[in-house]
Amino acid sequence: IDFNRDIRPLLSNRCFKCHGPDPDTLEAGLRLDLPDVAVRVLESGQTAVVPGRPDDSELIRRVVTEDSDLRMPPAEHGAALSNAETALLRQWIEQGAPFARHWSYVKPQKSEVPEPPAEHSAWPRNPVDNFLLRQMLNHELQPSPEADRYALIRRVFLDVTGLPPTVEEADAFVAAATEDAYERTVNDLLQRPTFGEHWARKWLDLARYADSAGYADDPPRTIWAYRDWVIRAINDNMPFDQFTVEQFAGDLLPNPSESQLIATAFHRNTLTNNEGGTQDEEFRNVAIVDRVNTTMAVWMGTTIACAQCHNHKYDPIPQQEYFGLFAILNNTQDADRRDESPILEIFTAEQHRRQEELDEQIARLKTVLTTETPELAESQHRWEQSLQQPTNWNTVRPSAVSRSGKGEITVDDESIVSVTSASDTDTYTVELALPGSVEGESAAVAAVRIETLPHASLPSGGSGFGNGNFVITGVRAELQPPVSRLPQARFVRITNKGVKQILSLAEVEVFADGKNVAGEGRAMQHSTAFDGPPELAIDGNTNGDYQQKSVTHTDTVDNPW
Repeated sequence: IDFNRDIRPLLSNRCFKCHGPDPDTLEAGLRLDLPDVAVRVLESGQTAVVPGRPDDSELIRRVVTEDSDLRMPPAEHGAALSNAETALLRQWIEQGAPFARHWSYVKPQKSEVPEPPAEHSAWPRNPVDNFLLRQMLNHELQPSPEADRYALIRRVFLDVTGLPPTVEEADAFVAAATEDAYERTVNDLLQRPTFGEHWARKWLDLARYADSAGYADDPPRTIWAYRDWVIRAINDNMPFDQFTVEQFAGDLLPNPSESQLIATAFHRNTLTNNEGGTQDEEFRNVAIVDRVNTTMAVWMGTTIACAQCHNHKYDPIPQQEYFGLFAILNNTQDADRRDESPILEIFTAEQHRRQEELDEQIARLKTVLTTETPELAESQHRWEQSLQQPTNWNTVRPSAVSRSGKGEITVDDESIVSVTSASDTDTYTVELALPGSVEGESAAVAAVRIETLPHASLPSGGSGFGNGNFVITGVRAELQPPVSRLPQARFVRITNKGVKQILSLAEVEVFADGKNVAGEGRAMQHSTAFDGPPELAIDGNTNGDYQQKSVTHTDTVDNPW
């Protein structure tokens, strides 16, 4: 009797519901999945399993009794065990009731290679064949005759690359007379890019790779660089431990390369829900759960999803360990965002080569530009001389003056601006026509100079009212074109030209005499959609956030305005 083959399935299907790992349904404190509990004396004074003594084992008494109140399993949980099932349990206990862990949790032991029978001694080509031969003979099967060379070459091509051979490749293999033709063909196929492409598909399925983000809208996703990384890793025969580390924590390695950063996209293959109204945090947690389940399924070869809600029913994985793994993987920056951030900008090999060429070109040009020559020195000298032209100052009579404070401000015949009283703060505005201006054009201005003059009427004969002093906190100059050059308009129209476009604006400002007059007008637009009326374009709110009602929105039409 083999426990894992014969007894564990029987106990799991008929007994574990009440006597298994689930503490919420455990009855009488008896767990038949744990050997130390199954063979100990219970509070009732009975022992479920007495190794070597089935007649003294309460388990046997309960499954064979005719008393419906004592029979196990109870009628509401299933039918009574068959005679064959009861015989299996009895025989197992007679043999000492040996328990065994599931084979996946048992450390592998090296097996002795079985010797083939004499009549088949020439059939095995390697130790694996010896094991295959033993099982075939145990099932009264005989080894098939060797396939013909056309079938053989087709099989090896499909196994290694997933593609059939060409007619020429098949004919060449069949015609090859060397004994190592098969080995040479396999070695050739292992060097082909198609080898990595074929076997990468199997890993990419485990990694749940897709070129879209999933869920209802399933938008495109740009993650092909991870696919190419897997192909390269397989073609380069990367060691599996390195293959594992770079996908789990490539970004945590010292000075990670671009390739190692790309490898971490293994856990960016989770779905992203872009549907309106969904909660990003909810689906971020869904993604973390998927990473936990995928990690255990891919690397440990076991399911773990059961332990998300309760201790695993059949495997030694408590719920606490599930969320321990969850906590480890719950340390990433992604958060179910529409833009898939954070993302890594990468370059193709050709782009890297082009970037190096441009860097070399820039370095050469910098050398040329920073190397002084007699011609450059002479040109520099001529340019500096051209800037040393005498400055021609012109005194201009203001055409209008004003002040923000109280009191008069005047201009005399000599273009002197005077004020008659002092203010704590004041703003003086002086308008003047530039010297040399003609109709429609303005003269060039290189600088503006303000001169202050002392006067006997001012304190201490100075230039200001504060003990003859004054303070200037700022000077601002505005250049206004002649009136004849200012645009004259009644409407301002903004159009987004194109087929099936939308137009959204945060704010439109129209200035006249330095003042934004847009808010004094009326805004209109082609159409209104998504609660984005035209008035939002002239409400003074330049936030630009649609959620805060700062953006207009039209329908999707041709050439919206």
